[in-house]
Amino acid sequence: MKYRVHRFDIRMTSEQSKLEQFLNSLAGEVVAIIPNVSWFPKTQVDFLLIVEKLG
Repeated sequence: MKYRVHRFDIRMTSEQSKLEQFLNSLAGEVVAIIPNVSWFPKTQVDFLLIVEKLG
């Protein structure tokens, strides 16, 4: 089993369609989506790590 980890930079308030297109373009199965949350000066998601299972 092989896995690939993608880093996806995103603004959660305005880029929902960009994320949707990216997920639909993956060839393998999405195993996990891990958000990187920053807490200062305000709470926001900077990027997502998307784990894809290949083959």
